[in-house]
Amino acid sequence: MTTNATPTVLFAGNPNAGKTTLFNLLTGARAKVGNYPGVTVDRREAKLKLDDGSHSTVVDLPGAYSLTARSAEERVAIEALLAAGSATPAAVVVVLDATTLGRGLYFATQVLEVGLPTVIALTMIDEAKKLGMVIDHAKLAASLGCAVVPVVATRGDGKDELVRAIRDAVTSVPARSPLRRFDAELEADITVVEDALVAATMGSRSDEAAKRRLRVLAQWALLSIGDDELTGVAAGVREAVERVRSDAKRANRDVDRELVTARYKRVDPLLRDVLGEKAGPVKRLSSRIDDVLVHPVWGLLVFVGVMFVVFQALFAWAEPLMGLIESGVDALSAFAKAELPEGAFTDLLVNGIIAGVGNVVVFVPQIAILFVFITLLEDSGYLARVAFVIDRIMAKVGLNGKAFVPMLSGFACAIPAVMATRTIESRRDRLLTMLVVPLMSCSARLPIYVLMTSVVFDPSDKVFGFLSTGALVLFAMYVTSVVAALGVAFVLGRTALKGPRPTLVIELPPYRMPRAINIGRATTSRVRRFLADAGTVILALTILLWALLNYPKDSVSEARFEQMRAVATADADEEARQAALAEIDAEQAGERLRNSAAGRAGRLFEPALEPLGFDWKIGVGLIGAFAAREVFVSTLGLVYDVSDATEEDQGLHAKLRAAKHRDGSRVFTPLTGVALMVFFVLACQCMSTLAVVRRESGSWKWPAFMFGYMTSLAYLVTLVVYQVGRAFGWGV
Repeated sequence: MTTNATPTVLFAGNPNAGKTTLFNLLTGARAKVGNYPGVTVDRREAKLKLDDGSHSTVVDLPGAYSLTARSAEERVAIEALLAAGSATPAAVVVVLDATTLGRGLYFATQVLEVGLPTVIALTMIDEAKKLGMVIDHAKLAASLGCAVVPVVATRGDGKDELVRAIRDAVTSVPARSPLRRFDAELEADITVVEDALVAATMGSRSDEAAKRRLRVLAQWALLSIGDDELTGVAAGVREAVERVRSDAKRANRDVDRELVTARYKRVDPLLRDVLGEKAGPVKRLSSRIDDVLVHPVWGLLVFVGVMFVVFQALFAWAEPLMGLIESGVDALSAFAKAELPEGAFTDLLVNGIIAGVGNVVVFVPQIAILFVFITLLEDSGYLARVAFVIDRIMAKVGLNGKAFVPMLSGFACAIPAVMATRTIESRRDRLLTMLVVPLMSCSARLPIYVLMTSVVFDPSDKVFGFLSTGALVLFAMYVTSVVAALGVAFVLGRTALKGPRPTLVIELPPYRMPRAINIGRATTSRVRRFLADAGTVILALTILLWALLNYPKDSVSEARFEQMRAVATADADEEARQAALAEIDAEQAGERLRNSAAGRAGRLFEPALEPLGFDWKIGVGLIGAFAAREVFVSTLGLVYDVSDATEEDQGLHAKLRAAKHRDGSRVFTPLTGVALMVFFVLACQCMSTLAVVRRESGSWKWPAFMFGYMTSLAYLVTLVVYQVGRAFGWGV
């Protein structure tokens, strides 16, 4: 909000115009910098110190192509620009990409009509010069009636000039440009909608500023209202828009086309007046690269190759770092055992908190590598090309091509991925994407995949002599998640969310060299968020699970084991005494687990889990994992760490490999490991995701539906995988 002390300055512009990079440069903020449409979804703000020592609150608005509200991000931008009263911004910085000036000017002319003091920040000037473009900044400023400042945000060029221009805009009296008038028919249409807006108290004609907001709002309503996207609009306004559209249709007029064409009639001559352009070699090189990357066959093959490199790196490159973390956790546990007295608190600290949190922290190297690759692909401009290539496939299953970005984000975390669906214009397409995004293998599943592949597959096993078996299985899990998401989308798009085939309009940004500092910031931020969110849940649930695994205790059973210890202690032979005590400890731990609340719950569900190849201990892990998937690893650590391990049998991996059924057969066979991973691919085991879907959809109906179909699908597919594998004798 704007106050006398800290006026608000809005940063607005098209996606990929360099707005967030410029925002970070001026404020030092760490907003995420990406290179595909819709990277900035939520409003971000920070303080900016002006050259006169005063401060302004700078708000980084979502990227928008126009002042219509066909997507949630554009509506956020409109609401901020049209805010009245104390929320009225002091100035607007419109960030335009010099290499796509025409599209940017369309948006800029709309913003100028609002009547706020405006500064044009012309980014990518260096790239425009490489393309042979010459822009007359002074002529552009004179034509628009506002300051135009060329900048190169990645180098800081033009920063001081831009800060001075912002200061002048904040302290100046708005010099409003004359309102753009359309032809008589279109003006009459706008007046009808303006009257409806005034009647609905959504606008007024009280002063010049109010009249400008009303006019912009009327054009927004004409372009935006007409489907289920704007359900909150007053009935009178919707009726007025529908009446205008109906009358225009009878007269063979297209209101949308007329509004857009009229604005471009102003932009096109302005563009010719200020811009000189000639073909450049960089553009030709970019086109040649696109000939491969957006090719329907070669582009898909390149994408598959890139993804396989990512997964090979996840499995192979992180192993040394994981070993170091495991050693550190083991050392900390040993230190706590040695320094603290035996008892419930020490047991909780060592086997609960340290082991539980450690079993998640150990997977940070894989998570960090995943985020590095995703950020690298974003910043290079490659992801937009992938969205274009994948759209051919996604459209066939009923998904909008823009759904690719949320779905790819789902490989990191479903929560921001669900929020990223706001960039999809159609409500139906947004809901469909929300319902399938949680099927994408998020980073919380990665610890489970790595644990299972490490336990059930020999690290020395290679395919073709150089490909890790574990890496191939890991890759297969991610492929399975994608196939499942597309398959479910195909079914839902023809049943529960039946609708017309979606179309994709997406910008292919220029190729850019990713900056290490941006990759580092984005990766650090994402890993920190993952640890903060997961760590909080894990700590609380680990303490709860430890209690469930250890209580209630049977006093008669405890007394019997104490008597057994007393007898064993009387043995004169030290070696025999220690062996007897270890055996008693193991037997007591098993007895405690069977009598505990968690053990009883696991055995209660065991009949339903046995057809999947799972025992009751895995059932205990699944119960904990319904809160958050990553808790499964720490839960298994609690379930199996029931006695002191010897030097030759340390660590969770060794205990899982040694786990036996009552008949003496191994619990964790390759088939069981694969079945368990398949279950986690398909099951909805994240309360936070359900909460976010509820917030984004506005109802508990859709998260309840999502939980039901994903859990049922996970059970049925896992049942088929295990029973078919068992019938063929594979991995048993």
